[in-house]
Amino acid sequence: MLGVSRTAVWKQLQALESMGLQVESVKGKGYRISQDFELLDNKIIKSLLSESVQQQLSDMQIHQTIDSTNQAASQAVNKRHAEQKNSTGIVVLSEYQTSGRGRRGKCWVSPFASNLYLSMVWDFEQGATALQGLSLSIGVAVSRALKQLGVQQVQLKWPNDIYIENKKLGGILLEMLGDPAGHCTVIIGIGINHSMPKESGLDIDQEWTDLKSISTQPISRNKLAAYIINHSFDVLADYQQQGFASYRDEWQAIDAFRGKQATVFTLKQSTTGRLLGVDQFGALQMQLKNGEISSFVGGELSLRPLKD
Repeated sequence: MLGVSRTAVWKQLQALESMGLQVESVKGKGYRISQDFELLDNKIIKSLLSESVQQQLSDMQIHQTIDSTNQAASQAVNKRHAEQKNSTGIVVLSEYQTSGRGRRGKCWVSPFASNLYLSMVWDFEQGATALQGLSLSIGVAVSRALKQLGVQQVQLKWPNDIYIENKKLGGILLEMLGDPAGHCTVIIGIGINHSMPKESGLDIDQEWTDLKSISTQPISRNKLAAYIINHSFDVLADYQQQGFASYRDEWQAIDAFRGKQATVFTLKQSTTGRLLGVDQFGALQMQLKNGEISSFVGGELSLRPLKD
């Protein structure tokens, strides 16, 4: 019907499989994609946004394939700045990322239409110092969205991971553009495992889970996107005045590793002790063997809980 060869069809199927889609052969009929999936829809997502968030939303882009949503958001910011326009309220989503990024340059596994890949843009006037606890505050926003969807067992791992039953469900990546001491723009990247194909999950170097595995009811990807945007915009709108302090108690209540022994690795050394949670600015607090309290801020830090 398409007027192409079997080889051409096979090459297209190979391309789909390389994007994380599972293709199976049906005897006598041909090929089909084996898993169910829901494509992101601009109209559906916008219809689920609160009135105040709709007013703050300045642009929403949904791509089929992109290098990374943070990179696309950065390009959108540069265009706005060239036009001398505010960049607050830009949202970028994609079905597939060819170069999804995690912390410390790690690759974020991004199979097609399986998970949520989302970036938001917000302008701040007080520079990097005032943003120290922002990733933790966004973690609170994501936990609120998941709880609204019926996922009650959400936990957070300092500084920017979302956990369910001691397995990673998602992560947050903040990138700053502009003046660290004054007006700056922050790109907030959020990745949530929705229905990760097992084959794609083999590329993840830690224990992980997804919403499909832990939820008794199907969760719409469009609803997930909308609820995360709603709660994140609410946090971002208040953060410049309130800072992290107003979200600290909520973060502490779902801290995945508070009270446990752990090691924090920096570029120069490792420190082991008992985790005490975070202070009012979002810095990690650790009690050492000698009783002293060490404080760790964001940066090139890695948290490795010790086995009991």
